[in-house]
Amino acid sequence: MSNRRFEMFHYRQVLVRMRQGDSDREIARSKTMGRRKIAHVREVAAAQGWLVAEVPLPEDSVLAVAFDGPQAVPASCVSSLEPWRERITQWHLQGIQGTTIHAALAREHGYTGSLSAVYRFVRQLLIAVPPEVPLRLSFKPGEAAQVDFGAGPMIPHALTGEARKTWFFVMTLCWSRHQYAEFVPDQSSATWLACHRRAFEWFGGVPGRLIIDNAKCAITKACIQDPEVQRAYAECAEGYGFRIDPCPPHDPKKKGIVESGVKYIKRSFLPLRELRSLADANRQLTAWVLGEAGNRCHGTTREKPLSRFLAEKSLLQPLPDVPPVLAVWAKVKVHRDAHVQFDKCLYSVPFRLMGQTLWLKATDQLITLYRDQEPVASHPRQIRPGARSTLQDHLPPDALAWNLQDTQWCLRQAERIGPQCHALIQTLFADQVLVNLRAAQAVLRLEKPYGALRLEAACARAIHFGSLRYRSVKAILAKGLDHVMPHPAADTDLADTYTRGGRFCRDPQTLLH
Repeated sequence: MSNRRFEMFHYRQVLVRMRQGDSDREIARSKTMGRRKIAHVREVAAAQGWLVAEVPLPEDSVLAVAFDGPQAVPASCVSSLEPWRERITQWHLQGIQGTTIHAALAREHGYTGSLSAVYRFVRQLLIAVPPEVPLRLSFKPGEAAQVDFGAGPMIPHALTGEARKTWFFVMTLCWSRHQYAEFVPDQSSATWLACHRRAFEWFGGVPGRLIIDNAKCAITKACIQDPEVQRAYAECAEGYGFRIDPCPPHDPKKKGIVESGVKYIKRSFLPLRELRSLADANRQLTAWVLGEAGNRCHGTTREKPLSRFLAEKSLLQPLPDVPPVLAVWAKVKVHRDAHVQFDKCLYSVPFRLMGQTLWLKATDQLITLYRDQEPVASHPRQIRPGARSTLQDHLPPDALAWNLQDTQWCLRQAERIGPQCHALIQTLFADQVLVNLRAAQAVLRLEKPYGALRLEAACARAIHFGSLRYRSVKAILAKGLDHVMPHPAADTDLADTYTRGGRFCRDPQTLLH
């Protein structure tokens, strides 16, 4: 548009000189136009009556129509792809690349032109599309802040010295451009919430609105119209009194203020620094934010962020008197052992819930499990990976009995039944090879169908015959042999069978006769 207006200015100067009586030759000496062009201008101006001094010169738009009207485009300037303009436009809008378009035209329409012609034609299509002009938003003091994560450097672990991947959390106030930044080891929901708490305490107040990306620790479903906020983050927003404003998916430019802050940290703070540990990195970062970053002349506001923050701080929402409890929510499934897993630790729930999906609420100290809105279990939070927290009431009766009926319990029950039963149980536990806990429990369970007296008698008979096994005691009770007392003579004969000879050995006195 600027070039066109400049040309109209030349036409206007030529008309002024014509009205002053200058000839075409004299006007051509100024090298504004050639003599042939000047002659054409005089002809048109005379026909329109513009050479009369009393008539005001027309506007530039009228001159443009008169002198720069539609002109025929030379045939050499018409693209050989013009017959397929609509189809190429559709393909281009679908994201199809130039080489594919060229191959399709050659295959389906016999096009023999070059690939460069396709590229030139596509560039013309891009020129015809109206440009996307971004809208620069303005914010009032305390109205909003923008939040983002940035990829940090490899930082050595404080104890092991092993280099580990890090990220840095950034929250920037939209009006003052003052920011809070912190290096963190992960992007979990717990880290996200804890960083928000420390940022609000750093600013001494809470912005009215937080503009965020669609990170999984904050947004469970990214959508322009109906985004779904992570349950823990929603509770944090309610507790501190701010509103969440997620950007449209795949459009981080909507939070350009914090995006610039992330780039500023990467380009101005990270280069040429030695970060010995995560704590050391955060100490250096805090000093840098309060020093160099906070006292620089900001490229947009043309003021120091810390100076503007002094005016903005009083307009932030006050911190709550009692900080809200920051809790992480997660959906967990009850496994076959009546436990759920969270953060590499196991927690028990009532065994009747096996196979169901529950809500787990995790704070720094407590784990609470919910079915719908009803709490079903609570545990102290475990720290060591692989730790297990089990409540006995949550186990099924069989498992509970197994846990309770240990060796000491069996001995106490046997002693209650009688000395013979106690002796048999002690003998079972004295075995050098087998544990025999299940055998002892099974012997004691025989009290229920047969009674303590019969079980005591059966144990006495089993001990007498040296068959101290559960199967023997059970057979004695089933056959009613506990009522039959062992015969001493029979016992002696039975002993002699194994001490003096075989089963059919005759009496020695008989052999002498």
